Amino acid sequence: MEAGSQAETTLATRLAQQIEEYILKHPAAAILEDGRVIFDMRSARYSTKDSHGRCLLELWSDERNLVRTVVEVQQRAAGLRLMTRRMGVVKPQALELVASSERRTPTARDAARRNYQRLLERSLTRYFIGAKVDGMRSAMDLEHSFGPAYIRGRLLKGTAADAVIGVGACESGAMIDGILTLGVLWLDYCRRKGDMRRHFGGLKVIVPAGAWRTTAERMVWLNHAAANFELYTLDERSEELTPVDINDTGNLESRLVHAFSSAAAIERCRAGIDRLMELVPEAARRRVELRASTPAEVGLLLHGLEFARVRHGAAAHSFTSKDEVTFGAGANETLLAEDNQDACRELFARLFLSRHASGTHNDALFRMQPERWLESEIRMGIGELLPEVRGEAVYSQVPAISSGDRGMLDLLALDQRGRLAVIEIKADEDLHLPMQALDYWIRVRSLNADRQSPAGSTRPLSAFERAGYFPGAEISELDPRLMLIGPALRIHPANEPVLRYFSAKIQWELIALNEDWRRELAIVFRKRDGA
Repeated sequence: MEAGSQAETTLATRLAQQIEEYILKHPAAAILEDGRVIFDMRSARYSTKDSHGRCLLELWSDERNLVRTVVEVQQRAAGLRLMTRRMGVVKPQALELVASSERRTPTARDAARRNYQRLLERSLTRYFIGAKVDGMRSAMDLEHSFGPAYIRGRLLKGTAADAVIGVGACESGAMIDGILTLGVLWLDYCRRKGDMRRHFGGLKVIVPAGAWRTTAERMVWLNHAAANFELYTLDERSEELTPVDINDTGNLESRLVHAFSSAAAIERCRAGIDRLMELVPEAARRRVELRASTPAEVGLLLHGLEFARVRHGAAAHSFTSKDEVTFGAGANETLLAEDNQDACRELFARLFLSRHASGTHNDALFRMQPERWLESEIRMGIGELLPEVRGEAVYSQVPAISSGDRGMLDLLALDQRGRLAVIEIKADEDLHLPMQALDYWIRVRSLNADRQSPAGSTRPLSAFERAGYFPGAEISELDPRLMLIGPALRIHPANEPVLRYFSAKIQWELIALNEDWRRELAIVFRKRDGA
């Protein structure tokens, strides 16, 4: 048994090394699933580790997170094929690790887009008999946020008109999922700049066959009184255009990780935490934030940047407990040992000298993960910054409340009336912030609406209450509030126009902060739905 366990551990270590070596060799690498890019490793983070003889791969970014057990790594001409298993799923699933998210040459990419434009024009002309396809183009227009991946134009019939936008199957998954943001902006542009003789009544969105679900889920929650939103798929082989009934996309499957006691997790990992704290400069120890990610794992953070971790578990071949203490993160995560304590102490000293409110902006440690820094500041000062939100229970990085691997919402809180508040934070411009935030709002709404009456309960409880979130509080049945927060000069100018097309059922608020938020948080302005 002991030999078998050692062999499993050796295999897990070898698989992890193959993945790490490939990513180190290809810093612009990407993770693909079903041919679509789900993680660009230039912006995503990852961790590979041996977990009880299994190679556990964790990937996370601002848009999604994923945890898989890697059972085999296959060498391919284009990269590595990772055969993985998801929790609760027996059949292995393949992920592709490739050198770059863009595998086409610029010439091939441009040719594919021109071909798609011609195909789209033919399909629209055949399907919408009597209408004229007009002004189809893909030219870059940075002033209005339009990129060359999206083919946009108009469908004219007498004095009536619709805005049209399409995206080809050769584009990345992220590009395809982003089409609704660009579609709303295109409709808004057509209405503002169009011929006064014509009324643009709606928007027709065309996506590749089999890639409609994200757009459909989002489109349901647009304001259909303001415009007629329609979704179609285009099979590029048959050139067949098929309408999608966005109100019949099936039940939204959501899952929720059970809440746990952070205080208990910290106490469980106390010995390892104390060992790390001894290596932190004494004057800086009060600046360390402890954040439990699981009941047996605690991270040490400085302004949102995790720099060390303690995992509490059973020692090998024994019933005794043992802490795994590491420093660094991702590919640089290192097991703390007697012979590298000095290196760890030097790293901590450098980190605390660099990462503070008055730090130098060209210092890499100061610039790293500004979003997590901002999130940390907001979470700790939320009661003063947003007095309408209860500050005693705020959940950070609520994990994977979605049907797939997508989704880590920044903050989840309750307002003073017990209504859920979904809080999304961006430290830099992000064109797609409203739609990404809408994804989380949809799932939080679904979980809150999932009301059941457990034995002994005097009222139906939401999935959040049954999973242990917000203990002692009664969560309102009202739909969640949606709050988007960022520095005033870093809020993308297209965010507000997109929000204006959200359903009237969504109570949203755009909150702009002062640029010097690292020193002190202050609200510069707030904009609300209906205002």
